[in-house]
Amino acid sequence: MQIGYSTWGMPEVAIDDALGHLAGLGFTGVEPTVIPGWSTELDTLDEGERRRIRDLFDDHGLDMPAVAGHRSLLAEGAEHDENWRRLTGAVDLCAGWAPDGGPPPALDTTLGGRPDDWEPRRDFIVERVGQLVEYGAAAGVVIALEPHVGSALDTPERTVWLLQQVDSEFLKLNFDISHFEVLGLPTDRTVAALAPHSVHTHVKDQRGRSPAHEFLIPGEGPFDFAAYLRAMEGAGYRGYITAEVSMMVQRRPGYDPLAAADFTYRTLDKAFREAGLC
Repeated sequence: MQIGYSTWGMPEVAIDDALGHLAGLGFTGVEPTVIPGWSTELDTLDEGERRRIRDLFDDHGLDMPAVAGHRSLLAEGAEHDENWRRLTGAVDLCAGWAPDGGPPPALDTTLGGRPDDWEPRRDFIVERVGQLVEYGAAAGVVIALEPHVGSALDTPERTVWLLQQVDSEFLKLNFDISHFEVLGLPTDRTVAALAPHSVHTHVKDQRGRSPAHEFLIPGEGPFDFAAYLRAMEGAGYRGYITAEVSMMVQRRPGYDPLAAADFTYRTLDKAFREAGLC
């Protein structure tokens, strides 16, 4: 396993500055974020800029394990049309960002909706997810669906069921342990259930129980990262452990995205050492 960082926590930082800073800290992989409001928003990336960003990753010796392109799959009408345009455009972007001789980055997205959407809309969910996975498969891009607290896909049981229904090698998970921690689910249980299906991860810190929870920068809270890493290793996961700084943190007065990355790297590097993984 290796330590990665998502530019989710760096919406206004130019990609040149972000990659240089993260590589200098010791991160070996970066997940760029391409949703509206970020410096690498999908619609701002013409062909020349896409090639330049791919070259920047190569120049810094950074992997690109995933691309964050979150859009709801449960919207209707014009909203769904726009979400679908962005999701399929992000799939195409992933395909274009494949490194020489390697697979393209996975597309990380959430399902959307609310927990009470699950039962009445399960068949619709399977259909919508299946359509995106089919599009991804045609481009050779894995869809990394992220279970998320407060969304329609919010438990290990629902997640495994959906994977079984779609039944495609191009549907995997972006496994963010924090969304299960704030539900009070044991780390070992969620890791055992979901790590075998995961192509990418997010980690942050967290305090409290949903809906009165708080997401934190890794190292600010009580989460045992070393124990989590040992569990992931034991479950056979070999991909990136990618830190994500939540919007809760970004809304703090004086939030410094570069300082957050510094603090995060120190936390995860220490945890990897404590877990005997480096």
